[in-house]
Amino acid sequence: MAVVLLVRHGQASFDGPDYDLLSAVGEEQSRLVGRRLTQIGPVHRVVHGSLRRQRQTAEQCLEVLGNDLPCEVDERWDEYDTGDVFGPLPADETLAEAADPRRAFQARLEEGLERWTSGEHDADYDEPYGDFHARSRAALDQVLGAIGRSETVAVFTSGGVIAAVCAQWLNADGAGWASLNRVMVNSSITKLVHGRSGTNLLTVNDHAHLEGRPRELLTYR
Repeated sequence: MAVVLLVRHGQASFDGPDYDLLSAVGEEQSRLVGRRLTQIGPVHRVVHGSLRRQRQTAEQCLEVLGNDLPCEVDERWDEYDTGDVFGPLPADETLAEAADPRRAFQARLEEGLERWTSGEHDADYDEPYGDFHARSRAALDQVLGAIGRSETVAVFTSGGVIAAVCAQWLNADGAGWASLNRVMVNSSITKLVHGRSGTNLLTVNDHAHLEGRPRELLTYR
């Protein structure tokens, strides 16, 4: 039976000048998930989106695995664009001055995602929620269409994309997707198996490799 492992990237640099880079915590998470992959079994193919945090996570994992596989890039595995989600919202000049910027950002994001997933304002977005779902599924279908029997493919992507894939198997609506997206752990592994009976979602958001570690390694943003 073939296996697809959807690996969420390590923590990005929220407080840095460039968000799309792994933080020091994200680098450690990436090494730990690499060790976890050595326990799961050999990886035969590696795919990631075009975002640097996705590529860096893949590279850290491959280094731990001692694997020189080439990484295939498919931008359909990229995360939704937060700028696009925030765009239609009224400006909030106080966000940068909040006592807890991460909490303030998350509250603002939840507001934007609720509007985006409602389907009532699709014309306001470059990529409506339905289109995001469709491209996430198309990216997965591309992998499944080329996967070999008993082959394992590791895909390094983002929480929203993984949640979109899971939501389709769980028949979850926009609110359900948002709930999944909210709890996706950095460097977590979601596993799908593919065989004669089709494709099945086996595990979601596995982060056992972070358990028993310092608390700061368990992050969601």
